[in-house]
Amino acid sequence: MANYTAADVKKLRELTGAGMMDCKKALDEAEGNVEKAVEILRVKGQKGVAKRESRTASNGAVAAQISDDATSGVLVELKCETDFVAKGEKFQGAVATIAAHVAATSPADIEALLASEIAGQTVQAFIDEKNAELGEKIVLDRFAQFSGGFVATYLHRTNPDLPPQVGVLVELDKENAEIAKDVAQHIAAFAPKFLSAEDVPAETLENERRVAEATAKEEGKPEAALPKIVEGRVKGFLKENCLLDQPFAKDNKKSVQKILDEAGVTLKRFARFRVGA
Repeated sequence: MANYTAADVKKLRELTGAGMMDCKKALDEAEGNVEKAVEILRVKGQKGVAKRESRTASNGAVAAQISDDATSGVLVELKCETDFVAKGEKFQGAVATIAAHVAATSPADIEALLASEIAGQTVQAFIDEKNAELGEKIVLDRFAQFSGGFVATYLHRTNPDLPPQVGVLVELDKENAEIAKDVAQHIAAFAPKFLSAEDVPAETLENERRVAEATAKEEGKPEAALPKIVEGRVKGFLKENCLLDQPFAKDNKKSVQKILDEAGVTLKRFARFRVGA
């Protein structure tokens, strides 16, 4: 007869985030001792970290933190395997903790972030601990941090039952909260890849030209018309993927650049994360 109660199982689940059957097995092994069962689950969880490395982490959440004076801000994406874990308090708490840590320490890149210390351990160790605790692959592989201008964020829930899975961080050259919010929402919806045409790598443009030319030839377009057709399609690519050239979400008769010009502000940079994308 098991020497523990349903209340013990519930307590163990709350302490570790482990599944019910895992908690029961740990309590069986620990002969009903909850503290010993916690240790058993932690050991087994850490052993499982390596086994989970090959799994796909396509769920998760984005979190942001903006300074009180709005001159700096961060955006962080933390991924997991299932939406069940993503909407849990432990996972969302981990995302918020990492976002606060980035805001406080300003790491140079993801490698520096993972190697930095948080609560007496490295961020990588913190992630591994969550991996073991939650029983899923947990991945932190990107963040954004802006400072120096007017920084704002927008977080979007693709499902009301889940945490935000699309996050945008924008930096203007001067304060304008309304425009910052409008542009951030536009970015969330239209997913531009670049700020302007000047930011598109030359190799990307060359590839677009090759694809456009091959497509036009496949369509049987006249050889003499190819240069004009190719350039037209490249312009279409730029209009679709460059933020400043896109028709503004709230007034598609104006470009995003026009909206910014009318407001007298300049968008210096942006970051957009969609979980798993």
